[in-house]
Amino acid sequence: MSGGLRVSVADGTGVAVVTLDRPDRLNAIDLALAAELAAAWRSFRHDDSVRAVVLTGAGERAFCTGIDRSADVPQPDSPHMADDPLLTVGPKANGLWTPVIAAVRGMACGGAFYLLGEADFVIADETAVFFDPHTTYGMVSAYETALLAQRMPAGEVARLALMGTAERVSARRAYEVGLVSEVTAPGEAEAAALRCAAVLASYPATAVQGTVRACWAAQEATRSRALAHAGDLVALGNLPAGRQAELFAARRREFRTR
Repeated sequence: MSGGLRVSVADGTGVAVVTLDRPDRLNAIDLALAAELAAAWRSFRHDDSVRAVVLTGAGERAFCTGIDRSADVPQPDSPHMADDPLLTVGPKANGLWTPVIAAVRGMACGGAFYLLGEADFVIADETAVFFDPHTTYGMVSAYETALLAQRMPAGEVARLALMGTAERVSARRAYEVGLVSEVTAPGEAEAAALRCAAVLASYPATAVQGTVRACWAAQEATRSRALAHAGDLVALGNLPAGRQAELFAARRREFRTR
């Protein structure tokens, strides 16, 4: 892969490392990176040598900060045909049942939850923080909320989504509410994820993938129904793009971490 994504597979390990590689943009996802992610997940479906995947972000500041606001995403005139380039960036959206472990360092916010919501579990280091800026900028958090609701209690999802940029959830709090399965020392999340991935890669792939599918199937009905309404909620609730840009330019700088 080239551009904003790095993919590496160490010989004989069965573990692929997928790295969002735009640290100068806090690993925000533009259209090119969205396409690369989708292509990577699809390629793993046909690669028996890859039996587990670690997903991480380059640099120390962020795992991913969602959609790159500088990306030019053309939208149709009808609110019933909104185009969301992040809908296909996750492994499950591309039919991949090879287990994916996310390793988070620094910020994970907004559209990052399209990736974290489709990882099988998340490991974060102590520097990780999670937040969703949508409401602050007059935007509906719909897809992100639907995915987070598979991992966290409803009240915690609501608080994270509604408080926008005023609050950030620490790695420790994310662990307490179930978004994160393990918290490591700073800089150690990827190593911890690789250790887990090595274990998974050592097991029979069909058993592991079947278990991944079973875990996902247990949530499928609720998730599908929530996502079915997400596009309409976004179309009805979002402010016009010009107003969003105005709010973004005047965004609040103060926040608390809990």
